Amino acid sequence: MSQLRKISRREFLKKTGQASGGLVFAVTFASACQPAGPGPAAKAAASIAPNLYVNVRNDGVVEIVCHRSEMGQGIRTCLPQIIADEMEASWDRIEVIQAQGHEKYGDQNTDGSTSIRKHFDLLRNAGATAREMMIMAAATMWDVPAGECVAREHAVHHEASSRSAGFGDLVDTAEKLAAPEKAEFKSRQDYRFIGKSMDLIDGHAYTTGSAMYGIDTVLPDMLYASIERCPAFGGSVASLDDSAALAVSGVSQVLRMPDPTAPAFFNIQGGIAVLASNTWSAEQGRKALVIDWDRGANGDYDSASYRESLIESASAPGTAVLTRGDIDAVAGRADQTHEAVYYAPHLSQAPMEPPAAVARINDDGSCEIWACTQDPQTARQTVAATLGLEKEQVTVNVTLLGGGFGRKSKPDFIAEAAWLAKETGRPVKVSWTREDDIRHGYLHSVSAQYFQAGLDADGKATNWLQRTSFPSIMSTFSPDATGPGGFELDLGLLDNPYDIPNMRLETCDAKAHLRIGWLRSVCNVFHAFGASGFADELAHLAGEDPKDYLLKLIGPARKIDPADDDAKYTNYGQSLEQHPIDTGRLSAIVEKVAEMAGWGRELPEGHGLGIAVHRSFLSYVGAVAEVSVGEDGKLTVHDMWTAIDAGTIINPDRVTAQMEGAGIFGMSLTMHGEITAKDGGVVQGNFDTYPLVRMNESPHEIHVHIMESDAPPGGVGEPGVPPIAPAIVNAYFAASGNRIRELPLRNSGLA
Repeated sequence: MSQLRKISRREFLKKTGQASGGLVFAVTFASACQPAGPGPAAKAAASIAPNLYVNVRNDGVVEIVCHRSEMGQGIRTCLPQIIADEMEASWDRIEVIQAQGHEKYGDQNTDGSTSIRKHFDLLRNAGATAREMMIMAAATMWDVPAGECVAREHAVHHEASSRSAGFGDLVDTAEKLAAPEKAEFKSRQDYRFIGKSMDLIDGHAYTTGSAMYGIDTVLPDMLYASIERCPAFGGSVASLDDSAALAVSGVSQVLRMPDPTAPAFFNIQGGIAVLASNTWSAEQGRKALVIDWDRGANGDYDSASYRESLIESASAPGTAVLTRGDIDAVAGRADQTHEAVYYAPHLSQAPMEPPAAVARINDDGSCEIWACTQDPQTARQTVAATLGLEKEQVTVNVTLLGGGFGRKSKPDFIAEAAWLAKETGRPVKVSWTREDDIRHGYLHSVSAQYFQAGLDADGKATNWLQRTSFPSIMSTFSPDATGPGGFELDLGLLDNPYDIPNMRLETCDAKAHLRIGWLRSVCNVFHAFGASGFADELAHLAGEDPKDYLLKLIGPARKIDPADDDAKYTNYGQSLEQHPIDTGRLSAIVEKVAEMAGWGRELPEGHGLGIAVHRSFLSYVGAVAEVSVGEDGKLTVHDMWTAIDAGTIINPDRVTAQMEGAGIFGMSLTMHGEITAKDGGVVQGNFDTYPLVRMNESPHEIHVHIMESDAPPGGVGEPGVPPIAPAIVNAYFAASGNRIRELPLRNSGLA
């Protein structure tokens, strides 16, 4: 290699395509891929901002601020839809501005499917108050009552005098007026954008390769960093020989990172950073490091032996967190008693773009960040604490995210870049490799669940005992956390919808040995897998159709409040009055998804249908999978049907895409997803050892139905995942007669 030259990812694709022809694509761009609206005006002399989210320029362009992070879910399209609809702005006259991290926007953490459900009314108000300000300005300019004016199609009209004025024409007058704090919302029947499938704002950038992600940021005089971290969580450097690394062409420095803290929080987790003039040199220098590690307290962690202890923990009495009736009194009188243990392993979020951040220390000592972050405010606070700054001295610029799934709400990688920028006195980009991401991230928790139920002579469930054991996310923030607790119990445990008169839900101890974080749908993933799988077992024990039995378990339409059974339930941060646990909506989803799949139809030999339903993040999702088992023993998923009731929908196309994505995501977890550990370190490192579902494994089609509803918006990005695994394993039982209670299926030879 005679010359080393930095090229972009896009340039690499172009050059390899020219060389081999294998990476050349022919694309015809539809209207969805055209630039969204006009670019910035050549000269915009004035503007008026009625609120944080809207700025009207005198050239007529309405700038709409998106305060949430775009990671493929389409939030930079959906949030403007709400504002533009209420404002009566024209879709081709808006421009989306990405917000920096700042507390003035309230909650910016793009996690938990909160972007719409927590901000719908706030954003409607932003649009409505901007509309009213334009009306007030027109009424003032024309000296007519505001009640005689109406906003429509990016202008205000006074029909009595046949006068109209565009929004841009009203800026000068609006500047002199006080902005209203509240305004009346439009009627649902008058919506023009809400509830409509709108083209992606960023569609053109995605498809032309001009979209800028965290890894794309480049600053003048920037150093590139690659960090070798201890294989075991919490371990530190015992000794270092960096002579070979420093001899690598392009390498300028080798720095020891701050040792890990306990608890971990989102702090730097130690290691050795190699800094160079390009990524290749940094990574080659990193490979040349000779490090002896002190693996610390978790150095002997072995996931295989931990699995046995976790199952043992779940199989013994735990701490009751919900008690209904008296299961001890009725259990002995059951005509049939059935028990089972379900197990699911650690998982990695594995977004397509691994974590990446750039940091620069300015001349005044302040710090500026460019990062693919889901939570810019927490990033701002973490960087400030890392550098000993006030948060006002930290600016966080949010790039597009190449996926997130919860990983990029933890800003440890951003803190690394900031610390290195301060130490070197130059801008620094930290890019995690795929191996870094899988081995050193915040993993989805491993879990074991124990179930016991009694059936009467008619097959009706009379008692239900469920124990759940898993290392808690809270272990990341508190060393005293030794098992499930707090909000984790809300996620598919305390909101059990089954109409069973005697029920006890318990938690059991489990100590964390890896960093634990949240992954798409969090604890709902393993709670739905266990509860829906066990419900299917009871159906077959009772000799009944699984769909019909599921509806019997759910029971009559009613509203459930876990507090009635002395459980502490927070309902995803929103009121049960506005977002009740509604078993009528849950049953309707069961009926709909079964109808979509043709439940009860005659199937080919060796095929089976499985059904599951789950409420999470205030939405209701059902799934049916059709599978078969070949002569080689491998499972094939032929088709998948999903139905969602998420209340009021903003963009049906985005909901459909999220449900399709959740189907593939859920299949990947079901078929292949497993993180294991040996000698304290994660074994898996890339997609060869942590595979995702590939095209040849994907269903023929994922059929999606969105229920019509005028209920308040629920979540969309996360709720599609939980019912996928149980639908597949229940279908496998229907096809083969064999019951699977442990994920992933490849460990059973099925994938």
